[in-house]
Amino acid sequence: MRLYTYIVGCLLTATFFNAGMTFGATNLPQTSSCNALKASGNSEYPPFLWRESDTSTELRGVNRLVIDELSRRINIPITLVHAGPWSRAQTEVKNGRIDLMAGAFYTNERADYMDYFTPVILHTTSVVWQRKDKTFPFNKKEDLKGKWGVTVINNSFGQEFDQYAQRNLNILAVSSLTQALRMLEADRVDYVLYEKSPAHAYATMLGLSDSIVAAVPYISSEGLYLTMSKKSPCNENSIKLRIATALQEMKQDGFTEQALISGVQEWEAHSRISVVLP
Repeated sequence: MRLYTYIVGCLLTATFFNAGMTFGATNLPQTSSCNALKASGNSEYPPFLWRESDTSTELRGVNRLVIDELSRRINIPITLVHAGPWSRAQTEVKNGRIDLMAGAFYTNERADYMDYFTPVILHTTSVVWQRKDKTFPFNKKEDLKGKWGVTVINNSFGQEFDQYAQRNLNILAVSSLTQALRMLEADRVDYVLYEKSPAHAYATMLGLSDSIVAAVPYISSEGLYLTMSKKSPCNENSIKLRIATALQEMKQDGFTEQALISGVQEWEAHSRISVVLP
């Protein structure tokens, strides 16, 4: 899976950074008509993205810090907002009503309606969550056959696992992570599939940390990409080049790594829980 992600990254890098060698760096001529961008993402994704409350439309977290810095470097305002459940956010990007997705795994289906930027914002692992009192042996994805799982609508665990799950596994899709974890608590399903850190955070908030456990090994480790809707009015080569160049510079000068540390500290201060990163 890491080899697949590496190959994807190389192809994407060639797409954006070969152009960079021709046209230059972030200080490209301001000839674009794009003067503002709107971004969204998965708001049930702490410490990477989260909301202060159920009524808030503002997203905070690691990815927010990255988006704010990207906005400063490309000199284009970027508004990061809650667009609804994760499935709704993807629909908004697909239709071009949201320009940027602040964190998405690569899949062929998503690549049909989004352009991917490199380098990745960060990497995250997805795991199988089980009830502590009803654990079952898990060492590989084939061990999930014959059992019932649940995840969030339109969630992905990487191209390889998604294809296997579609053909071989029984996985329900619900609108929120809270609902998925409650179904596991009520013994309505055998397991929950979700990323490790966000699910740990929500399990703690819901008082489930003593009753559910993440199985080892993880089912996938994927890069979390910044993407742009192919229907966005700002989907122009000059804009994409500026974004790709800025992301590369942020990675090289250590900003992305510092954003991860700062974002985790912000979430821990907000929630008063300890974050377990991959």
